Amino acid sequence: MAIIVKPSDLQYKYRKYIDTKAEEKFCGKPDLRQFNRDDLYEVLPMFAAVMDELQTDSGAVLHRIEEMLNLMPGFVRTREDTFDYLVGSMREMLD
Repeated sequence: MAIIVKPSDLQYKYRKYIDTKAEEKFCGKPDLRQFNRDDLYEVLPMFAAVMDELQTDSGAVLHRIEEMLNLMPGFVRTREDTFDYLVGSMREMLD
């Protein structure tokens, strides 16, 4: 589906970590690197991947994903685990 999420699509503001902007971002599993849920450059590709997996381009779903990210337990730290948590949580909500 190739969803593109822009900063203007989001309901919350995220910091821009310029020093890590050029680092490789989440593009699918497996990815055991740490996920920074406060970094705009990290959340945009994560949200796009989750929405692709859910096969939706709904702005309401995107905002629910953002809310789920804010509720995500602290023990969910890797990009892969974050993706699984968001997809699983949203599937439960959408069913």
